[in-house]
Amino acid sequence: MQTSPPPAPDRGPAAPRARPRLVFRTQLAHGSPTGKIEGFTNVRELYAKIAEAFGIAPTEILFCTLNSHRVDMQKLLGGQIGLEDFIFAHVRGETKEVEVTKTEDALGLTITDNGAGYAFIKRIKEGSIINRIEAVCVGDSIEAINDHSIVGCRHYEVAKMLRELPKSQPFTLRLVQPKRAFDMIGQRSRSSKCPIEAKMSSGRETLRLRAGGAATVEEVPSEFEEEASRKVDDLLESYMGIRDPELASTMVETSKKTESVQEFARCLDSVLGEFAFPDEFVVEVWAAIGEAREACG
Repeated sequence: MQTSPPPAPDRGPAAPRARPRLVFRTQLAHGSPTGKIEGFTNVRELYAKIAEAFGIAPTEILFCTLNSHRVDMQKLLGGQIGLEDFIFAHVRGETKEVEVTKTEDALGLTITDNGAGYAFIKRIKEGSIINRIEAVCVGDSIEAINDHSIVGCRHYEVAKMLRELPKSQPFTLRLVQPKRAFDMIGQRSRSSKCPIEAKMSSGRETLRLRAGGAATVEEVPSEFEEEASRKVDDLLESYMGIRDPELASTMVETSKKTESVQEFARCLDSVLGEFAFPDEFVVEVWAAIGEAREACG
């Protein structure tokens, strides 16, 4: 006589698979052993973890690059880190002071910041006032203008201060250059072009760092999101003298929730009101995002 096997016990719904811990490898860009860090949700916490790994103060870190120890602004860490990316921390090196006379409206600088209190030079325009001063390099942190400390200021605040300096009057910049390895000494990068920012992820997911709230693991940006963010970042440089891929990405995200430029402007005021974007800039951003959407289908 055949008997059927007893029914399997009811174990209830399967438990969701736990996501593995996110552990990132890191080094000091000028040379150090490899460290491992985890458990951060924003840039300030990231710097604190790196500092703890190497026994330095978080304020020693000027900025980080991904997958390159060089002062390469195309590899600059922004708001996203690929889950397989290697983080290189660039720390404070020598301090220097330069005197500049503003003979034109624009100095030829593009400013960004590290999200933790330091503004630094991301781009130097060929043929500009700053381009003619050999001591000033891409990657230099701007610590003071005319002995007035700007540590803690955002990039757009620093860019505004520099724009408002009177012409024909000399002023002093106190700069801190990143500490460099021997193979980087003498390097002075200055690009007048705006190449597409290198992709920061070698996998299909990235860790998205946020100024407020917890970090989240997300799919890499779509073709439309990348193209739209690039266009918006170019407009930020043109209008405000800053580059900020994370800010550009936030503006693109905001646009996806709106159906008109008027609604987009209201949402930007709500989310990014401290920037006080002029109306003509908002209109251009809306148009640029629309062009990217059409180009990417």
